[in-house]
Amino acid sequence: MFNALVVEKDEESGKTSAEVKQIGEEDLPHADVTVAVEYSTVNYKDGLCIGPGGGLVRKYPHVPGIDFAGTVESSDDDRYKPGDKVVLTGWRVGEAHWGGYSQKARVKADWLVPLPEGLDTRQAMAVGTAGFTAMLAVMALEDQGLKNGPVLVTGAAGGVGSVATAILANLGHEVAAVTGRPEQEEYLKGLGASRIVPREELTEVTKKPLEQETWGGCIDAVAGSMLGRVLKQMEYGSSVAAIGLAGGAAIEGALITPFILRGVNLLGIDSVMQPYENRVRAWERIAKDLPMDKLEAMVQPATLSDLPGLGKDILKGQVKGRVVVDVNA
Repeated sequence: MFNALVVEKDEESGKTSAEVKQIGEEDLPHADVTVAVEYSTVNYKDGLCIGPGGGLVRKYPHVPGIDFAGTVESSDDDRYKPGDKVVLTGWRVGEAHWGGYSQKARVKADWLVPLPEGLDTRQAMAVGTAGFTAMLAVMALEDQGLKNGPVLVTGAAGGVGSVATAILANLGHEVAAVTGRPEQEEYLKGLGASRIVPREELTEVTKKPLEQETWGGCIDAVAGSMLGRVLKQMEYGSSVAAIGLAGGAAIEGALITPFILRGVNLLGIDSVMQPYENRVRAWERIAKDLPMDKLEAMVQPATLSDLPGLGKDILKGQVKGRVVVDVNA
């Protein structure tokens, strides 16, 4: 028997509850590889799945946790053998399939990636889905030709924004970090941000088709009115990597003008269904380009029993940086 955070739903009231319980290997889903999980993280989707589900959870009881890192315990697939260190992000694990908030997980071999040299399992989850997404966004901007102007990072104190800020600064870019929390200025500058942009400067919807060219690139975790405003301020031929919609799914105040007159690119970043080769490329870049001292500054440690409270906090935007869950603590 081993510990897992199990979410159950009362069919009469429709309410869910989350509690650390003992389960057995016979309870795990059928799949190729059994992993002894060491660490997981807390992401916005996890907050939804720990709570009411947000339409992500298909059936109960459920074990959330959209990512994890650990050691292969047994494998029916020749690509992995006992003792291999692996990391998993995406593939709707923790949503439609039981995830990483458990001391053991059973998943498809296709969903795993070998842990790259230079990272241990704790560091891999300090990166987690958020950091993996940030690296995909940086790679997408580079593939389009990242300009010399400042790179804007919205939602900069969050998980994706924190890692993106640290990576971009380490690569030599001037980073402008957007946050609605002035108390995070020291934290963001410690990650390498050159300047702090108050959120309110970019949330007003304007009727102007274009504004002064200001940003050489952007990683946007907010969307809504902020993305509409940012698009008007992008340099000619620059790109915005869109990774989230905390401010709403619509792009308020946006016009076609930046795309037509300035050749601005809007790049959608999906971390869930990324092909294996691109996953390996991203994790290798993370091991090389993310400074580990900056990564450690983002970490907030947690245990399985902390997760119900943290799930509520992240939905309220009250979690800074990266929460690393030691499932064995």
